Amino acid sequence: MWPPAALVVAGAGRSSSAVAVHTPSAVVAMVEAIAGRDYRGLVSSVDQTEPPRPGLPPGPVDTPPPAPAIRASLHVLAGLPLSITGWTMVVGVPVAVWYWPVWRLMYGHVGYGPLSDWPITPVLLVLAAGLTLLVLPARIRAATRWQRLRFRYLLAVELPPPPPTRAGRPIDRLVREWTAPGTWRQFLYHAVAPLPAAMAAVAVPVCWLLAPPFAPRAAGALADADAARAGALLGPSLAEEMARQLAELAHSRAEVIAATDAERRRIERDLHDGAQQRLVSLAMKLGLARTTLTDIPEPARRTLDEAHDELKAALAELRGFVRGLHPPILDDRGLDAALSAVTANCPVPVRLRVRVADRCAPAVEAVAYFVVCEALTNVAKHARASRAEVDVERTGDRLRIVVSDDGCGGARLDGHVRLDGDARHDIGDRLDGAGPVGAAGTGLRGLARRASAVDGTLSIVSPTSGPTRITVELPCGW
Repeated sequence: MWPPAALVVAGAGRSSSAVAVHTPSAVVAMVEAIAGRDYRGLVSSVDQTEPPRPGLPPGPVDTPPPAPAIRASLHVLAGLPLSITGWTMVVGVPVAVWYWPVWRLMYGHVGYGPLSDWPITPVLLVLAAGLTLLVLPARIRAATRWQRLRFRYLLAVELPPPPPTRAGRPIDRLVREWTAPGTWRQFLYHAVAPLPAAMAAVAVPVCWLLAPPFAPRAAGALADADAARAGALLGPSLAEEMARQLAELAHSRAEVIAATDAERRRIERDLHDGAQQRLVSLAMKLGLARTTLTDIPEPARRTLDEAHDELKAALAELRGFVRGLHPPILDDRGLDAALSAVTANCPVPVRLRVRVADRCAPAVEAVAYFVVCEALTNVAKHARASRAEVDVERTGDRLRIVVSDDGCGGARLDGHVRLDGDARHDIGDRLDGAGPVGAAGTGLRGLARRASAVDGTLSIVSPTSGPTRITVELPCGW
């Protein structure tokens, strides 16, 4: 084993440097490198006068700063002129507008030349107040818009905008803008932004000049602090963000319900125009065969009659299924005609009153129709009622549906039923979980779910001995 520093090799070029070789393998590697193997990778691409040697750490390399550091630095530097511009728009201009009339009120109007004798102070006060009330919210929004663009394109930070002002009269929109908390949060940001922006705009160039290794970290920290401050003041508050998410959820739910309703209508149309028409044609052909084929054997005739009867029963079931998907009469003639057809086919006598001057949204009309259908079906199957009443009335933007019967009662929405004496009835043979009006169960919960799908409500009043009264309220413009 050779002792350390036993071999010294002078470096090529203008200057010589000694390299301590500790092992023979290092000597072999060095000789191979100098002999030409990997020589182009060892020497500099500029002058090849000072090739790096094996066993030494590589020298410092001038690498450009990372892109995020450059973007953060540009973000900080651009914040100063934008902050000064925003402060001028939301603070400087209103102060300048109010300066003259307030000065005249406090110190008189001497020294204004031809304007000294004018009674102009009230006019200036009205003008300043009007400009402030009408223009300041728009200036705040414009300054905020420029700051959002800075965060979006330089930091890739998307600041969610405050909730938009609801439509209405101009005076109502103006009052909502002035009373909105987001307006004053944005005003506060623009009022105090120049001071931290100026400090950051000075600190970042100083760091790049005096301490380049720490400059990217400093620029990133200042940009993060600015983003946190902007997110708290320029973006929506927690309550506003929750309100926005709730509005988006309601909108998406409305779209899902509308898409579901449109799909049901498409299925109903396809069944009505396709399968139902073919079955009708087949029934006509079987009927024609029964009439014309008189010399066929009796077993064949019985089979033909049975097939014709089964086909007519299948057609009746298909028509009922199609009407259950979405009744065409509801779209063509409205809720009054559709409910009249339902009550006419109910085995229990039903008194119907519909007082709806203007039509509601299609989804609301569909919910109202199916609620009445299910309620009357339950009355006929389980309530043991001698009569029923359906009252539909629109009051303002609410549609109120009341279905009542004189049956045995005992209904509760939580699924429990109170039965005694002659009021006992079978609730086990409900179809598809549809509970009766006079008895509770999953059917009543299904009615409640239908109503709540469009932000409606359902209430039940059903004492043990009856009668039962179901009230559903739906928003008309949902």
